[in-house]
Amino acid sequence: MNSSHPENKASNCGSAPKVEKINDKNHWEAVYTKYDHTELGWFEENPKSSLDLIELCDLNSESRLLNVGAGATTLVDKLIDLDYKNILATDISENALDVLKNRISSNLNVKTIADDLTNPTILNTIESVDLWHDRAVLHFFTEEKDQDTYFDLLKSKVKTNGYVILAMFNFDGATKCSGLPIKQYDANLLAEKLGSGYELLKSFNHTYVMPSGDSREYVYTLFKKNR
Repeated sequence: MNSSHPENKASNCGSAPKVEKINDKNHWEAVYTKYDHTELGWFEENPKSSLDLIELCDLNSESRLLNVGAGATTLVDKLIDLDYKNILATDISENALDVLKNRISSNLNVKTIADDLTNPTILNTIESVDLWHDRAVLHFFTEEKDQDTYFDLLKSKVKTNGYVILAMFNFDGATKCSGLPIKQYDANLLAEKLGSGYELLKSFNHTYVMPSGDSREYVYTLFKKNR
């Protein structure tokens, strides 16, 4: 594989041009323009860990599922196959969402939203959701103010008795991804960020193997909002 690929460095899941912050829209637009999404270091052909946690949630086909930082994820395809009819996918990159929409043929059960989780506009106006799913976005927010904005949005949009799935690089994981520094997490730190209104139902560490063959260490967590 080409050594210039953004996901080939074992110590850094991305060697894309250095940027200072996750919400550099131009950075992410360039990533999804320059590289095939199936070669990117976070691509999963089968997002089994996420699907296993979603299966534990008390959801039905009409439940509202929000996938933040969706990119061109195959999770959306799997949710369509499982007959979920109210799927929201958001990302800062319109190019990424275009890849997703083209692949699913603009399925009417999926709505895409281009927005910035650290400075949300459209996301502030959406109806509340039954599930908030985030794999590999929150860990990019290294500034506390951006973390606070993220969790304020999450808490305002997840219904009481709704669920939250957060999957981030754990303390054994990489310290950078796509040329950006990241913040590592464990279940306790994520629980602290969510606060006492959220019950941790399940957590586990997971070794993800990238398309390049390198591995990344994640922590997966499932929470329920009790109030």
